[in-house]
Amino acid sequence: MTRAKLLVLIAALIALAWGLGGWFVPGPLPKDTEFSLGAGTSVAAAAEALEKKGALSSALTFRLRARLLGGSEPIKAGLFILPKGASQRTLLEILQGGKVVRRFVTVPEGMPSIMVQERLMAQPGLAGAVEVPAEGSLLPDTYEVGAGESRQAVIARMQAAMTRTLAELWAKRSPDTVAQTPGQALVLASIVEKETGKPSERAMVAGLYSNRLKKGMRLQADPTIIYPITKGKPLGRRIRQSEIAERNGYNTYAMTGLPEGPITNPGRASIEAVLHPAKTDALYMVADGTGGHAFAATLEEHNRNVAKWFAIRRERGEL
Repeated sequence: MTRAKLLVLIAALIALAWGLGGWFVPGPLPKDTEFSLGAGTSVAAAAEALEKKGALSSALTFRLRARLLGGSEPIKAGLFILPKGASQRTLLEILQGGKVVRRFVTVPEGMPSIMVQERLMAQPGLAGAVEVPAEGSLLPDTYEVGAGESRQAVIARMQAAMTRTLAELWAKRSPDTVAQTPGQALVLASIVEKETGKPSERAMVAGLYSNRLKKGMRLQADPTIIYPITKGKPLGRRIRQSEIAERNGYNTYAMTGLPEGPITNPGRASIEAVLHPAKTDALYMVADGTGGHAFAATLEEHNRNVAKWFAIRRERGEL
């Protein structure tokens, strides 16, 4: 072997040793770390981002080793968990393998839009700001969100889900429903959602309010007093007499008929309850101490139920 060939071989062996050595040894990442990449990210851009995260000592050497020893798969988009001390080989395998962390946002039934907006703004990994969406326009559910997805896009998906669900349920409505339009169904469902103590009571509460609407009685739903004050957030105190008498587009103690709009985002079950109300002669309800309600068809019966509720509260030391 000539001297020149020997030098080339030695250089190749050194390069191979350098590549293999740095490829497998633990990296500098001090702890498990979240790391996100957008669609179409190149190896070079990923390397720069990894270096900024502290996962690499040198983006350039990572790129060279990735070209020499890495696979040909593209970098995937998503949110990843990079393990503490991950080697360069491990980092590339994670990013090429697309083993993304799945992230979800849950909107519980009855969460008002102002609190949904706050929840989305507090959710890490999403992009951009979002205004408070229209009340009642969001379907409560659990939604998967992508890394870097815009908050406005998440809102749009929630709204599209509500539009589809309302249209589906409206098409199957019972002739017994008092709602004349999908919009009215949504408004009444929002009241049922806020007034229901137990899921099993939804249809009964819907039947009661349907009866009151048919008779021209005021709905007298406490959450409609609170909504103009807090936009659906908990009031944190007792309702004042002045607030009960307040005239606005929502307070059903001071007006007959439905409020001018929803007071929360009702779930599918509450919408179904309004469109398929229980057949009942109930016109009144009061808490029964178990999280549910005692229902009554007459004021006399209702007053007895109220007396029982006050007795329960006195036993609890609430009065």
